[in-house]
Amino acid sequence: MVDLKNILRGIYICLIAGVLVHCSPKEVSKGNSSIIPKPQSVEEAGLGDFSIDDGTKLFVSKGKNSEFVKEYILNMIDNSLSIKLKPTDDKDGKNTISLVLEASSDDVDFYDVDESYELISSKDGISIKANSSRGLFYGVQTLRSILPSDIEKKNDAKKVSLAVPSLKIVDKPTFKYRGIHLDVGRHLFPVEFIKKYIDYIVMHKMNTFHWHLTEDQGWRLQIDKYPKLTEVGAYRKGTLKGHYTDNLGHDGKRYGGFYTKEDVKEVLAYANKNFVNVMPEIEFPGHSVAAIAAYPWLSCTGKQIDVETKWGVHADIHCTKEKNFKFMEEVLSEVVDLFPSKFIHIGGDEAPKDRWKKCRFCQRNIKKLGLKDEHELQSYFIKRIQKFLSSKGRTLIGWDEILEGGLAKNAVVMSWRGTKGGLEASKKGHYVVMTPYTYCYFDYYQSKEDRDNKSPLAIGGFLPLDKVYSYNPKDEFEKEAKKFILGVQANVWTEYMKTTDKVEYMLFPRIAAISEVAWTNKEAKNWDDFLNRMKDQYKRYDNLGINYKKPDKGEDQGEESK
Repeated sequence: MVDLKNILRGIYICLIAGVLVHCSPKEVSKGNSSIIPKPQSVEEAGLGDFSIDDGTKLFVSKGKNSEFVKEYILNMIDNSLSIKLKPTDDKDGKNTISLVLEASSDDVDFYDVDESYELISSKDGISIKANSSRGLFYGVQTLRSILPSDIEKKNDAKKVSLAVPSLKIVDKPTFKYRGIHLDVGRHLFPVEFIKKYIDYIVMHKMNTFHWHLTEDQGWRLQIDKYPKLTEVGAYRKGTLKGHYTDNLGHDGKRYGGFYTKEDVKEVLAYANKNFVNVMPEIEFPGHSVAAIAAYPWLSCTGKQIDVETKWGVHADIHCTKEKNFKFMEEVLSEVVDLFPSKFIHIGGDEAPKDRWKKCRFCQRNIKKLGLKDEHELQSYFIKRIQKFLSSKGRTLIGWDEILEGGLAKNAVVMSWRGTKGGLEASKKGHYVVMTPYTYCYFDYYQSKEDRDNKSPLAIGGFLPLDKVYSYNPKDEFEKEAKKFILGVQANVWTEYMKTTDKVEYMLFPRIAAISEVAWTNKEAKNWDDFLNRMKDQYKRYDNLGINYKKPDKGEDQGEESK
């Protein structure tokens, strides 16, 4: 006699996996359901679904930060079902979701925390086990992905329960560092959007928010010692019209603003309970026109200039006078006191040496220090800042230009001009974060139609979803050098992103692709499978009200489940 129940069960599991033709009765790891980023392993755990209903209980191990996880899952279920899970001390009870800390790695450095987890769902309940609160948190994010996409709609009164298929998921990230960047120097965004941006990072199991806080066009962080940085440096006379190559001038409208220290503390508190590290970037020595406009003595000429209205690279950069180092140390002291991040980003990129070549102070320093040229002077500059940050227990990280003239000891390199910088740094024993513009710059056009029509306007370039997904950070690295790759990051530069809707459009859905680059093993990635899983992800974006770029022809085709 045909066991119809088991046949139907097998079909259901395969449909959840999204790849019926690749699915076996016992193992669905090739499909990995609709979860993004794709877990390392997913298997069928037995027959029968678990229903989350008004009788479901919640067990959470006591541990550092586990209360954050408890608060998150309670809110997630309450928002979607208007059900409040009942607390219990019995982690093995029926109709129970159990979040179990088997050990604790929460007290180590942020990027050394064990982020692995195991999720087992059966007809009797759900168990998520991990060695850290963050691991439990990622297990909860996976549970969120398994549940129907309409859980993202708040308080749907029609629901009385949520069905969870019987699955066993064993998972951990490929890279320790998984970053998403946002430039607020060109365009400023409110605190509430910054928190929403952190939600987007969390949803995709990324763990670092790189907050680019200072630029030629605006200084965005309150510094008590130097109030003119925000009184003057936070405001420009206008914003460029059209593309910078069009030479249309600016709109003549004063633009600006900044984050107070209270604003930053609010963001940090929110990021902390969502297990996201906020890494600040304070640009030195280039991209510093706004700072020089506030304090002209920071430049080599000492002349009064305006906060820049044009995009691009500008000649006025920090001088290497001793007074400047005192300024930088005092600014960074306040930054370090405010941000707990181990890594402090100092930029170091696109610093033209024109002013230094003509500056008597800089030329005197080159001779006095026995340096070969201005590139070695920049190396001296970076090394001094690194030494200061080290004295504060922090680590300097900068764009790959910091390699020029010799790299500061212990500095970390962000390789953005391709992979060459990362390769060079790793061979010298420096840790690297891979963020090459060819795969990771989300200010580039996403489709040929956008690019050809120049709408919505972008800086240029072409970076479609499939190219982001194709990136493998370890490619080109020799075996010994691979261990120095901390991870990968996507960058959102906002010259042409005036609104939060535009930021979302440029970020989504590429954030889903980069999350899988950062989390999933290269061998487990599959483009067709990814497209299949994205169908559910697009529904989630819709339910969350996210302004994402709709799939191009072919990107919405994935292999249809039958």
